[in-house]
Amino acid sequence: MKVEYLNPFIFATRKVLSMMAFMESKPRKPSLKASGDLKALGDISAVIPVSGECNGSIGISFTESCILQVAYQMFGEEYDAINDEIVDMVGEIVNMVSGDARKELEKLGFNFQAGIPTMDHGKGHLLNHTVTDRIIIIPFQTKNGDFFIETCFDSEKFL
Repeated sequence: MKVEYLNPFIFATRKVLSMMAFMESKPRKPSLKASGDLKALGDISAVIPVSGECNGSIGISFTESCILQVAYQMFGEEYDAINDEIVDMVGEIVNMVSGDARKELEKLGFNFQAGIPTMDHGKGHLLNHTVTDRIIIIPFQTKNGDFFIETCFDSEKFL
């Protein structure tokens, strides 16, 4: 995927976590996920399908330590485990990231509409993307743990 198309996801993710959870994050080097590997890198994830110029999806996956801190920062309440409230929060986070990234992609000539996010959690859960080739992983580091953005699209325009 061209760097100019990855930047909207990086900027959107950093903006959402900074505004909503007052959390700074540092993106690391993007990579291509192994073909057919749908295993989440975190302990809780959400995926939102997008359609329009092409089909694809955007996923976010948090390690438990990271999402518990995000929840604390957003709700002002300490959590010792992932619960339904945190699962819903992750769905809202991917929705906000998707919205901000789609606005930036629109400036580059792409028009997308988002579907309804699906969430899952637990060790070894799967991220069910709408497209399974060329899944790009963008790892992020925070002082409370890591999280990952995954994007995939079925268009050659994004390569």
